[in-house]
Parts: sequence; structure tokens; C-alpha cells
Amino acid sequence: MNGILNLSSSPHARDKWSTAFIMKCVLAALLPVTLVGIISYGWNALLVVVLAVVSAVLSEFLFDKLTHRTDTWKDYSAAVTGLLLALTLSPLVPWYIPILGSVFAILIAKCCFGGIGRNFINPALAGRCFLMVSFSSQMTIFPVDSVSGATPIANLALGRAVDITRMFMTGESGVIGSSVLAILIGGMILWAFDFIHGQICFSVLGSFTVILALFGGQGFDAGFLLAHLCGGGVVLGAFFMASDYVTSPVSRLGQFVYGVLIGTLGALFRIMGGSADSFSYSVIIGNLFTPLIDTYIVQKPFAYRRSALRAQNGDTRPWYKCPGTLAKVYLYEKGYKRIPGAVKTLMLIMLVTGLALTGAYYLTKAPIERQQEETRRLAFREVLPDAVSFVEKSEYDKAISDKAGAPWDKEFGASYVNEALVGVNEQGETVGYVIGVSSKDGYKGDAIRFTVGLLSDGTVKRISFTELNQTPGLGMQADEEPFKGQFSDKNVDRFVLNKSGSSTSDEQIDTITNASTTSSAVVNAVNAALDFYREVIKEGAANE
Repeated sequence: MNGILNLSSSPHARDKWSTAFIMKCVLAALLPVTLVGIISYGWNALLVVVLAVVSAVLSEFLFDKLTHRTDTWKDYSAAVTGLLLALTLSPLVPWYIPILGSVFAILIAKCCFGGIGRNFINPALAGRCFLMVSFSSQMTIFPVDSVSGATPIANLALGRAVDITRMFMTGESGVIGSSVLAILIGGMILWAFDFIHGQICFSVLGSFTVILALFGGQGFDAGFLLAHLCGGGVVLGAFFMASDYVTSPVSRLGQFVYGVLIGTLGALFRIMGGSADSFSYSVIIGNLFTPLIDTYIVQKPFAYRRSALRAQNGDTRPWYKCPGTLAKVYLYEKGYKRIPGAVKTLMLIMLVTGLALTGAYYLTKAPIERQQEETRRLAFREVLPDAVSFVEKSEYDKAISDKAGAPWDKEFGASYVNEALVGVNEQGETVGYVIGVSSKDGYKGDAIRFTVGLLSDGTVKRISFTELNQTPGLGMQADEEPFKGQFSDKNVDRFVLNKSGSSTSDEQIDTITNASTTSSAVVNAVNAALDFYREVIKEGAANE
């Protein structure tokens, strides 16, 4: 014999395209979005990309050497994994984040399962999910207008306005690979040359859009749907993650079902989930369902016809005249009967659990919302006790929404003005204002939220915290009277943090010992409230 029969795991080579050639084409397709990300975010983005790619390639190289395997790092698949991971990261992440993510993606999600062609989930997404779980604080620091802030998808979840054109053209929504236009350029080229399957990409985007329109609460509002499509990694996931050969089904129908599953889960996570940026998890779940889809949705062999098979058994009736037989054969014998018992049990448990969780959610949703509203009102009354009711004003809401989720002013760091209301007494007279503010500059990036009460002349009456997750015994002292009481009954243009202690003027606020980060975040947020009072409330009253 001149040749040896070689039996290997899928994917099997069917044409002249090698793995290395395909991976180089994918790298080329990712080049536009990588360049846009580096141009938008600068040297930080370039450093993250370099660290992720080099770590991924080096990890596979060392694994090959230590295990005496073929040099698979030369097929560029590790480079693709590292680059995809880098594109899903913020340029503000610490230097060790892309390194750890790439090492986990290559060694754990890929090499430990046998290398390329044997991993059961997308390695890049596995690395990202590992980082999200292990380093949640570092992974949720995103640059908005050159400072740390919320992503457009997070702002959408809060009902704030976003700039769709900016999201589509240049991205700048927190992660390096956020330019939808650049992603589409590379993705459409891959699809046009048949490197990726269109039934996956477009079924993901289509089902995501439909589910979001049906259950997102805004109907088929074009602006709402486009904003969600352009953010949260949906397009990048559809063209470069879900379409991975190894972790996606083989048959066209299976690929369509797989895409619809991912798009549906992604939309539901976006609507109902606690994390706005959760599309990665829907792709991972789709990867886990791939073996099941390939088991029950099999690619038709050439010249296969059901009518021919029935004719061999002597049944010459058309298919529509024997529905009972078809139902029995294809739904029961080839469907339900072939599902393993353990899978049936697991599906039943998941169904019951899902129904129970859904019921619990809807039963507790209204009481939780009422409790949150009551907590908010109590904070208002605490900081402005002379007011009996609080009235919204459209000009205040407009000034806040015009910021489109950006910090109030770069001068105050990542400090946000979230709401502003007028406090009135029983006679309907204005006694002051309540301004809800927050800061992302707390320790480890944890949010700090509180309400500032201002009298009509701009005097700070009091502050009251509604969310404070700082270090116990240190940053948590911000909610104690020795610190927050320093702001009470002070009429100043701006507060200044005094790190040396023993303040001698109203402007100075003594820092909490060993908690200067929390102290600075609170002072900056109060100053943002004072700036809002001067620029919007007082200026607006002068123009009336």
C-alpha cells in the first residue's frame, strides 16, 4: 500500500485550505477592528493586544514542547485566540489580565482537551468568562470620554440615551474591539469567501433582534434595537465567536438552530439578566449544545430522499398522507426515544427550576420595586427633612440625559449625576433640592451611590448613602457621622479633601484614615452635585 488510512477527529480537511491559511485570513479580517481600537484608545489598547497574543502563542509553544507534541502554535490558531480575547477587554485592565486570560484559554480550554479540533467551547470566550468571574472589578472598568465610566449597554439598561452613530463607527464603548463597522468589514469578507457560515451569523443577529423587539419593552423601535445590536459584543460574537468551526454544528439546519439559540439567549440575558455585557455566556451555552444538535440534526447524505426510503418499504403514499407514521418515526422513535434517560431527567429539572425561578421573579418584582422606591424616598426625606414631596423637572432630566451616561465633569473623575428633584413643603413652596449622585472611583472600582440635599441657597443640608460597598472598617466608615457629617450645613463652592486631618475651614473634609480613595470619591461626587446646582438649577432659576 502506498498510503495509510488516517482516522482523526473533526474538523476534517475537505479542500486545499489548511488550518494555518484559514487562521491567517481570520487574523487579517480582525485587523480593521484592532486598528480602530488602538487608534481610539491609544497605547494601552496596543499593550493589551500584544500581551494577550504573545501569552497565547507562548503558552501553546511551551505546552507543545513539554508534552512533545507537534508544533501546533505555528497554525496561528493561538494568535487568533489571543487577539479575540484582547478585543473583548477594556484597555484599562491591569497588565496581568490579558496574560492570565490567554494562558487559561490556551492551556485549560484548548490544550487540556487535546488541542485544536477537540476543545468543546470557544477558548477566547472561556478565557473572558474566567476573567469575568475571577476579576470582576478589574473587568468592569471601562473608558468613556477618556475616564472610567459605564458602557453604552449599561447606560441603556438604566434608560439613558446613547450615541448609536458613534457606537457603530468608532465603537468607544469600553472594549477594544467595539467598532461595529470594522467588525462588519472583516466579518462580511470572511462570509463572502465562505470562511464562515452565514446561517450562523445572521440567525444569531436575527433572533437577537426579534426577541429583543418582542420582550424588550420598546417594541420594534429602530433606535433601541440598533443600540443593543451595536453594543455588548453582539456583532463580534456572531461573526467571530459563534462561527468557530470546532464548537459549532456541522449541518446547515443545525447551524441555524444553534444561531437562534445563541441569539435568543443573548437577548433574554440582555433583558432579564443582571449583567448588561453577558452575550459571551450565550455563545458558551450554544457551544455546549453543539454535540446534542449534531446528534439529532444530521447532515443529509447526497441523493438522500425520504420518499425513496419509504418506497423501499413498499409505502408509495405521499408524505402528507401518512402523518401518523411520520410523527411516530421521526418524533418518537428517532427523537424522544433516543434521548438518554439522564438527559430527559436533566431537561425536566431545568424546566421545573426555570418555571419556579420565573414565577418567583414575577411574584417578587413588584414588591422589590416598591421597596426600592420607598428606600429612595426615605433618603430624600433624610437629606431634606423640611420637604414633604419631591417634584421632577424636565430641564433637570434633560441636562442629565444630555450627558449620555458620561461623568458629569472630568474635573470630578468618574462622578455621575443620576437624578435631581425639587423638594417642596406643604404650602407648595420650594425648600431645596435633592440630587442623586454616584462615583465609580471607589476602592476597586465599586460604585458609591448617595443623595445630596441642598437648601435653596446651595447649602448642603446632608448626604445619605444608598449603595456603599467599600472595605469594612475602612471605606465603610464613609457612612458614619464623623465623616459624612462634615458636609452638613456647609455653604461652599467646592469641598477639598484634607489628608492631613484637623480641618480649619468649611471647605476642607478630613479623609478617613487608610481610606483616601473612598474619601476622594465621595468628595468628588458631592462637588459634582454642587456643580449641577450652579450650572443647571441656579442658572435655570436666573433665566426664568
